[in-house]
Amino acid sequence: MRVLFTVSNWPGHWYSMVPLGWALQAAGHQVKVVCTPCQTGPVTHAGLMPVPLLEAMDMTVRGRLHNYRKAEVGTWPFATPPPHPLTGEPLRSLDEFDMAEWSAENRDWAVGVVDRSADAAVDFARGWRPDLVVHDLMSLEGPLVSGALKIPALLHLWGPCGPQDPVPGAPPGSSFVPMDPVGAFERHGAGPMDADVYTHVIDPSPISVQPPLKAERIPVRHLPYNGPGAVPPRQSPREDGRPRVCVVWGTSVSGVHGPASFAVPRVIEALSDIDAEVLLTLTGEDRARVESGPALPPHVRLLERTPLSLLLPECDLVVHHGGAGCTMTGLAAGIPQLAIHAGSDQEVIADRVAAAGAARSLVNAEADAAAVHQAVTRLLGDPAHRASARALRDEMESLPTPADLVSVLSGLIG
Repeated sequence: MRVLFTVSNWPGHWYSMVPLGWALQAAGHQVKVVCTPCQTGPVTHAGLMPVPLLEAMDMTVRGRLHNYRKAEVGTWPFATPPPHPLTGEPLRSLDEFDMAEWSAENRDWAVGVVDRSADAAVDFARGWRPDLVVHDLMSLEGPLVSGALKIPALLHLWGPCGPQDPVPGAPPGSSFVPMDPVGAFERHGAGPMDADVYTHVIDPSPISVQPPLKAERIPVRHLPYNGPGAVPPRQSPREDGRPRVCVVWGTSVSGVHGPASFAVPRVIEALSDIDAEVLLTLTGEDRARVESGPALPPHVRLLERTPLSLLLPECDLVVHHGGAGCTMTGLAAGIPQLAIHAGSDQEVIADRVAAAGAARSLVNAEADAAAVHQAVTRLLGDPAHRASARALRDEMESLPTPADLVSVLSGLIG
């Protein structure tokens, strides 16, 4: 069986698909991953075969454009304007960027990116002749190849957020479903592109937090993959019985939402008088920002880059930005979570897990140190949160493994 993965240009969108790729390859099937050139390294490091022939707008720029539109319609949550969509520099006023002018000047380029990627994906698929397609929620090329070649497609979710979920605070008409502005689906005989194109959805969410779906849900156990990394030195035993809190922050948050969204200093302040061992894991500019600031309290330790799946099983709580990778890894570890989210799918995921009792969800713009302190105190002090987190972990572990799914996928081929 030949299986074509198509992925968008952000690793967090497709990392949840990696164990299925391993399972298919281990069972003797061929897997190739159609991606943008910037994903060649991450796909290769994951042990899969990249086919870097797609083009795409930079995901950070795309996110900043989305936030600028939110500011235009009055749903931007922060007191300061969003960052400049192109440079990322702080805006003093929305008048410093003309969205209408930029859109008009770049329409041909943006349309060309989608057009060329669509044709490239279909051309490659016609040559390689896959038996089915697996794709993430942001990938237009997956359902396009499916429709053009008349082969099954499976949407693989990255967490408890699906195509039927509304985008919180977004301008009217916004959706998690990619659009087809160039008519590629019609041109390739694939029918219309909308949420109804999804007929099979691989959902790694625990049963209690599954998103609503119109399509056939194919559950799978989430096996955390957070990128390559080495096993860290074993943490010293907690002889004093203090809880261990892991604080992790997504590298994209500040770039997309601006410096006001960098909540780590607020979190450190909130944890300053809580009797706990705090592990702080940051990379890039976020790490440099903390290292150049005030000295960390004695009970806060800044770690080198470490895959979360190796850290969280030895922790009692994880504080993060609400990203799917952090959330799903925390669910697999069975520990409570505090999600300080800035919107989009992060808000959907955080609120869904909080409703199940395993987390608390805070809006980033409203999460001052006092609010964070209160949330952490409740999450560590109330055993009901630990019980809910473990229940969701048990639900996750009851689902079929990626290896179990191989025969399911084989059965979809006519």
